[in-house]
Amino acid sequence: MALCLKQVFNKDKTFRPRKKFEPGTQRFELYKKAQASLKSGLDLKAVVQLPPGESINDWIAVHVVDFFNRINLIYGTMSEYCTEKTCPIMSGGLKYEYRWQDDSKYKKPTKLSAPQYMCMLMDWIEMLINNEDIFPTRIGVPFPKQFQQVCTKILTRLFRVFVHVYIHHFDSIINMGAEAHVNTCYKHFYYFIREFSLVDHRELEPLVRMPQ
Repeated sequence: MALCLKQVFNKDKTFRPRKKFEPGTQRFELYKKAQASLKSGLDLKAVVQLPPGESINDWIAVHVVDFFNRINLIYGTMSEYCTEKTCPIMSGGLKYEYRWQDDSKYKKPTKLSAPQYMCMLMDWIEMLINNEDIFPTRIGVPFPKQFQQVCTKILTRLFRVFVHVYIHHFDSIINMGAEAHVNTCYKHFYYFIREFSLVDHRELEPLVRMPQ
């Protein structure tokens, strides 16, 4: 019997604090619109489409932050099953290995355990989405030219969290009664990145059959 989602996904277990939208801002209104569409039961392929008259960069920014929050929560709940011992390499099965590079501490692709990789990833994303020069929140402040390029990198790395969780921890997802919720989150993420061509199709190969 599946557990109540409030039991499965305890907000205290988020891997990093949730990033919130400031009430009264355009970004907050877009977020509410996106959430209302999700809860209405509309087809996820329709939900991700850019609303008429809205800025594509604002729409992408809202979803990047929302996906960070959701995936952060999923992994936070799963993290007790993902340890240095169970997952000494950040991978997606035998065929795919993900190495970390951030041009700061790790200037070259470096082999890390899955928990280490996740820590570096969430810290890195949090730093980016809190950077006003990349994710501006003030009215009238434009997005930088490289904004979508940065989002592509964020979303590509967040996709790898799904790869690792599905391939290495799917039994735990089922045991927690979280399968339906994780699947919906994944489909939402997948349709969004495909709608705006934000992740290279080669990155999607480990879970190529999942949306079906």
